[in-house]
Amino acid sequence: MNNFSFSKGGIDLYCLIFLGFLLSFSPMSAKNHSRQGKSFSQQHKVQGTVTDGTNPLPGVTIAIKNKKNNAVISDYSGQFSLTSSSNDTLVVSYIGFKTALVPIQGRSVVDIILFYDSTTLQEVKVNAGYYSVKESERTGNISRITSKDIDTQPVTNVLATMQGRMAGVNITQNTGVPGGGFDIQIRGRNSIRTDANAPLYIVDGVPYASDAIGYTQTSTVFPTVTSPLNSIDPNTIESIEVLKDADATAIYGSRGANGVVLITTKKGKEGKTKFDFSASTGAGSVTRFMKLMTTDQYLDMRRQAFRNDGIANYPAGDYDINGTWDQNRYTDWQKELIGGTSLINELRGNISGGSQYTQFLFSGSYYTQSTVFPGDFLYKKGNSHVNLNHQSKDGQFRLVFSAGYTIQNNDQPAFDLTATSTTLAPNAPALYDSSGNLNWENGTWNNPLANQQAKNKSNTKDLVANTILSYEIIPNLILKSNFGYTDLQHVESRTNPSTIYNPSFGITSANSTLYLNNSKRSSWIIEPQLNWEKELGKGKLGILLGSTFQQRNASRLFQSGSGFSSNALIYDLASATNRQVQMSDETIYKYQAFFGRINYNWNDLYIMNLTARRDGSSRFGPGNQFANFGAVGVAWLFSNENFLKNSSWLSFGKIRSSYGITGNDQIGDYQFLNTYNSSGVNYQNIIGLQPTRLFNADFGWEVNKKLEAALELGFLADKIFITGAWYQNRSSNQLVGIPLPGTTGFTQLQANLDATVQNTGLEFTLRTVNYSNKNFNWTSNFNVSFSKNNLVSFPNLASSSYKNTYRIGEPLSILLRYKYTGLDPVTGIYQFKDENNDGKISSPDDKQTVINLNPDFFGGFQNQLSYKNWKLDFLFQFVKQQRESYAGVAGMINHPNRFVNSWQQEGDTSPYQMHTAGYNAVALTAQSLYSTSDAVATDASFIRLKTIAISYNLPLKSKELHCLFTINGQNLLTFTPYEDGDPESTIGFLPPLKVITAGIQLTF
Repeated sequence: MNNFSFSKGGIDLYCLIFLGFLLSFSPMSAKNHSRQGKSFSQQHKVQGTVTDGTNPLPGVTIAIKNKKNNAVISDYSGQFSLTSSSNDTLVVSYIGFKTALVPIQGRSVVDIILFYDSTTLQEVKVNAGYYSVKESERTGNISRITSKDIDTQPVTNVLATMQGRMAGVNITQNTGVPGGGFDIQIRGRNSIRTDANAPLYIVDGVPYASDAIGYTQTSTVFPTVTSPLNSIDPNTIESIEVLKDADATAIYGSRGANGVVLITTKKGKEGKTKFDFSASTGAGSVTRFMKLMTTDQYLDMRRQAFRNDGIANYPAGDYDINGTWDQNRYTDWQKELIGGTSLINELRGNISGGSQYTQFLFSGSYYTQSTVFPGDFLYKKGNSHVNLNHQSKDGQFRLVFSAGYTIQNNDQPAFDLTATSTTLAPNAPALYDSSGNLNWENGTWNNPLANQQAKNKSNTKDLVANTILSYEIIPNLILKSNFGYTDLQHVESRTNPSTIYNPSFGITSANSTLYLNNSKRSSWIIEPQLNWEKELGKGKLGILLGSTFQQRNASRLFQSGSGFSSNALIYDLASATNRQVQMSDETIYKYQAFFGRINYNWNDLYIMNLTARRDGSSRFGPGNQFANFGAVGVAWLFSNENFLKNSSWLSFGKIRSSYGITGNDQIGDYQFLNTYNSSGVNYQNIIGLQPTRLFNADFGWEVNKKLEAALELGFLADKIFITGAWYQNRSSNQLVGIPLPGTTGFTQLQANLDATVQNTGLEFTLRTVNYSNKNFNWTSNFNVSFSKNNLVSFPNLASSSYKNTYRIGEPLSILLRYKYTGLDPVTGIYQFKDENNDGKISSPDDKQTVINLNPDFFGGFQNQLSYKNWKLDFLFQFVKQQRESYAGVAGMINHPNRFVNSWQQEGDTSPYQMHTAGYNAVALTAQSLYSTSDAVATDASFIRLKTIAISYNLPLKSKELHCLFTINGQNLLTFTPYEDGDPESTIGFLPPLKVITAGIQLTF
């Protein structure tokens, strides 16, 4: 790898950029007042407003027919003003609407209504990363949503805005805890390594690292450690494009193996300075509770369990049934512990505007959300965003600057009470005694609220900045460079004070513990590019050449301390008697690449797109640092053929296909090297080193080969638009850890495994304009994806350490379980298949039944309706899948109420075996086997009203002031056969929340 640094001469570089910026400024003009015509005296001022019949349309181009240099853009309120002759005709055009010709006829005020035209949607420019392309001319697979879809959702994570809206993009919410993360898979799982399947995120041209920034010891409230994606504020996003196939992703080389998520933030627009302020407030609660046993049902189960075990006298420790606890008491612990209301508040404001040559936008927001757990816990998030666009008067020089800065402060309990709320006996004691103190009921139980004394706190600061400079050297030849910088700082702590224990135990602050995580990550990127476009006869040729230089520095410090003189000092590590550094490291990742694109369009009929990239990564050893990737995409716009060009029913038709190779280097840093870390052992006042990894000179790139074919059809002026795509992705040369014998002193060697993973699937989208006129509009969007993942090959799988994890021909996301054969009606004990016929049921030899956790299909159905000043937008998300259900366990544990239907006596055919209090070894063993058998695999499919948004634009006499009232909902209704809570969340963790917010937006 080449060493490339701007640590020297950095000041000179930015001075040059700043100087070029200043020199490029020219006199600004907010309006074009050029006067044309035969006589100046015939000119007069024309003004008016452009609307869609209900709402004003900003950014509309108003020009005079057959005259040049006399066009203006409508401002934020749809208003415009220009000078013209009384007999001129205005040409009014706007993407998505039919172009209107409006004769002036001597009028000084001309109000214009534009009508929706779906065919022009094919002219929309789609962000493809290093270039943009018309929707009709793209050869790759790119899904897109805009701020129109994003702004209606009361969410804080960028991935939440995409759920159910994009074919081939499967997103799952991990937890309902504020600040929690999401999982995303774009066209399935490509890598055997679970941590190597994340897509590449690009924010305004700057790569954004999505690697977790938390630590397992400090992020216990979340099922996965903290995601940095919460730092990207959805309110600042203009559009999100997801690149999926080889044609779209190969230009990103090794970083595009799992897809690319392009995030474009909002920009200022030409016009008067606009002020936009909004405020909203709302509430959230758990989507679904488990249906658990009541006190009577629970005690009947417990008595039956003791009878089955042959025990007549209840043991002293079984307080729930031996009379120690009130047997008439009932508490719905789910409502007590996770049934609270999460209060949500948000304030937003922005200022935007500018002249023809310079536009600006400044925005800020502040968001707070409490928790559904008992106690005062709060998640706070503040964001600021700035954008500046400038071009010289001749349009040759352009500058785009954008920056976003986010601060998050999260205060949560260190323990998720969800699992406790579903297992606690319904007649357990009250949480508080008569004096209002935590009730320990004479030491007979562990009060769950005591765990609220343990806290998980985090503070995150994140900066993403980017500058794009471009200069048109000669017509159609543009030199451009992108300069990006990111800086993330994350501080996290978890306390475990002695106060979480029963005071009668006598545990003091000497047993209190503190865990600390301090993570930092910064990166810079420079991407010079050269873009040339030329019309050659009936064809258009475009050539793009560029290079990338990137470096990322990261550091982590994980520490712990125990033994404090007082719990008041628990956050002071220096006050701990015992201190330990769990991990301390610093890493540098260097990356450079050279890329190119050749695009040829012949007569808007045949399009070919060639992309290539040569990548270099510091994560591989000498001789393997560089690799080549590329793709070819082709398209045939057959609707432009002469025999179809004037078709009355087919408005658009395109066949496209692509094939290419991308790579993957998501393995962490220094994996190929001999590495050492501190042993932590003091020998003669010297801390020694110990080896942690073996050198592997052959360690190389993972390879992903992608193939796709697609058909796009538009009917009746694109009022019905259908897309169907088939894809096949094959990922080989897998980067995994190969186990080593214990005699080597190492558990594994990082190496390339000759295993192949394949993802195939079908994606369908349907967009329809159901009705459209002046007052009422109704459009629908539907998408569904059928995906299949399987392990095609794995040499010597049966003799590897993965033999009990994977199966050839099956998906990577599987569970190997015992085969349940039914309940023995004589004994009331679960029965299982003896796969190896050795006369006993044991793991892993008898765990051979596959449970497939991959969804069979998923998608969404969205409808957007507007009537005069009213708008309604709602989305249903659906998933066909299976998951594991609750299996039951012995002891003082509550169960789902379906377990009342258990075996009672010989001959019963109940679905659940005899209850046991824990004294029947045969029943206990069977219960354990049952919980890891295919019997607990159940249908967890669901249809969910994911989002709903209702807005009303208050009609005001003033055209300068606009007032919008909104009501937004998230996860409001869920239809599912799954009985153990929410079908999306992991059992034991807080499910997603259903949220309703109401707000007001003022624009002036």
